[in-house]
Amino acid sequence: MKVFLDSVGCRLNQSEIETMARQFRAAGHEIVAEAGEAELSVVNTCSVTAAAAADSRSKIRSAARSGTGEVVATGCWATLVPQHALDLPGVTRVVANDRKDFLVPEILNLVPATFDLEPINREPLPGLRQRTRAFIKVQDGCDNACTFCVTTIARGPGRSRPIPDVLADIRSALDGGTKEVVLTGVHLGSWGREWDTHLSELVKAILSETDTPRLRLSSLEPWDLSPEFFRLWESPRLMPHLHLPLQSGSDTVLKRMLRKTTRESFRELVAAAHAVMPEAALTTDVIAGFPGETEAEFAATLEFVREVGFAGGHVFTYSSRQGTPAARMKNPLPKEIRKHRNAVLRETFAEMGETYRSQFVGRTLPVLWEACAQVNDQGWQMEGLTGNYIRVTATAPGPRWNVVDEVIMLSSTGEGLRGEIRAGGI
Repeated sequence: MKVFLDSVGCRLNQSEIETMARQFRAAGHEIVAEAGEAELSVVNTCSVTAAAAADSRSKIRSAARSGTGEVVATGCWATLVPQHALDLPGVTRVVANDRKDFLVPEILNLVPATFDLEPINREPLPGLRQRTRAFIKVQDGCDNACTFCVTTIARGPGRSRPIPDVLADIRSALDGGTKEVVLTGVHLGSWGREWDTHLSELVKAILSETDTPRLRLSSLEPWDLSPEFFRLWESPRLMPHLHLPLQSGSDTVLKRMLRKTTRESFRELVAAAHAVMPEAALTTDVIAGFPGETEAEFAATLEFVREVGFAGGHVFTYSSRQGTPAARMKNPLPKEIRKHRNAVLRETFAEMGETYRSQFVGRTLPVLWEACAQVNDQGWQMEGLTGNYIRVTATAPGPRWNVVDEVIMLSSTGEGLRGEIRAGGI
């Protein structure tokens, strides 16, 4: 059977469809690049914002229009509104998040307990979901109660994967040629809480028990980290990039969000990180237009993100999500105000990103190439990431996908840097 896998939203969703791909392949099926080539399409949906939910529905409809045999919907949006998902054209089955780990064996009528007896190496997904980097799920669910977040409802309580299981997935990725591993989870920093241990122990195990060339951590809630945690980055194999969701730079808004951080504690955390990694990229998430956000509170957010000097960030216009406490809060902001504040924040992050990247012009950095396209008979256009998450473009005489090259940074491209390959071939 030919199977198409697609995903909307976070890196955890990407990690999950990569795992599904391994399972389908282990059972003898083929993963294809387009839904129109497939007898079965699986769409891993998202509901973090109204836009993500709409994108999820669009992906499902697109798969159905392509002529795929049947569509299976899973993920957060499908979990929250399963009947809506079933009502979409082509959808024959909805698999809720609490059954997602068994999606493949249940579709194939296999016994889950014996399904993974023969491990198989990771292969990048074909098509638009192709990634050189391997996203490894180490944790799922969340025990926080952030008032805006529907993911906690969709994903359930936090739970961690044991170290041996994580190491097995990483070794599979390395055996398949992966150069960079990215650890993912809904609440990654809570990994190990069930066993009274900390994420740092997992990172140490990966660094000591595998030869992962490049290890990266995805989003980390600031209250899960201590100054000692950043000592892990003394290892050059751990990429100098931290994504620390802020959500607001106003203490009063943070309180209404039930975020377990303040401006001062976040400021101290950033100082601790910079003490070990002075040039590390710090990125974040900010919500524009949370219910009741005043002009003064928005001004405080702008002032604080400028003070921190982030290397980049995701800005989300507040989106009311059914079932969350924030959806019942008074004084929701008009859409025009929320969109305006989003635009102002995006412009601010763009300026900070340009400032951060400009310091590396003229310097040589290792780049892992993630994409390549032939421009003409003489050259290829390459695109990839530095360790500190700067997107770099360069030309090469031949394709260098999944190769790490030393690249001298020549100039800004507006959203990244333009470089010239000097050496490499890892």
